[in-house]
Amino acid sequence: MHEPALRAAAFGSGPLPGPAVARGSGRPRERLLAAVVLGAQGRYAAAATLLDSLRRGRDPVTASLAASTLASHRRQLGGHRRARALDGEAFAKVAHLATKPDPDGPEPKAATPRPRTAAGREPVASSAEAAATGRDPDGLDAPGAQADALLGLAADNLALGRLTAARRLAERAAAADHGWRATVRRGWVGAEIELAAGQGAAAVPHARLAFETARARGARRHTVKSGIVLAVALSAAGDPDHRKISDELVGNAMATAEECELLSLSWPAALVAADLRPGHAEEYRFRVAQVLHAVLRSADPCGRRVAGESPWVPVPGG
Repeated sequence: MHEPALRAAAFGSGPLPGPAVARGSGRPRERLLAAVVLGAQGRYAAAATLLDSLRRGRDPVTASLAASTLASHRRQLGGHRRARALDGEAFAKVAHLATKPDPDGPEPKAATPRPRTAAGREPVASSAEAAATGRDPDGLDAPGAQADALLGLAADNLALGRLTAARRLAERAAAADHGWRATVRRGWVGAEIELAAGQGAAAVPHARLAFETARARGARRHTVKSGIVLAVALSAAGDPDHRKISDELVGNAMATAEECELLSLSWPAALVAADLRPGHAEEYRFRVAQVLHAVLRSADPCGRRVAGESPWVPVPGG
């Protein structure tokens, strides 16, 4: 059974699995995790092959997670409109799984309020809490699938200029899942919403929560992306004291992405570095072109097409 190794590579700090494992020839959960790992490496065609099959599966949770994952891969290449359709599909598959009170049944028990942090936030559910409640520790279950779909829709709407809709969807996602992965992704989307609204200082707490949560979890890939988002937020906040921190965050993110072959994050990190280090901008943009060339060679036709159409992706030779 390869699930532990795949899960550690997808959501922890485990090494990349061997080629046979990454092909995802096992059970649906293993194929889903393999697709997550492949997408992180920028191997979008191989990931799409696995995800398209899983989207048609009988289990609604796995099918929803597969659709959300494919949407994320489309978004990484700038295909927000295509991602929006996939995220809508993902939510439709699990929306009916939300717990609803039976009007003819007994009165439901009141939920025990979760204690809040000093900052007024609900704490992130730990692995022990997840296990005690029957939850998947990484949110690969119905509440996690709902949160994934809603946060994906929020990101899609934000990219399409629908800021109010993005905020509303992010708020709905906050009620769906309190696990570590949903918390990190909410931090990303929350920061991006504030950045789009021109509120750099307001973006920092969201980005910092994502970074601290991912780092505490030991989630390497999520820590890399969170570091990039936090660096952008700190830079947008305009405080001169943040410049050195931002530079260090991006430098660490770039180094980890390169070392661990996270090509999906290598080129965004280099783009941010080009802005933070203008004296070396050409060097970083050359690296962006190199990585994107490799990524697009490993993308499926749809992925290459959306990248070519995107105003955000600097397609080599475009």
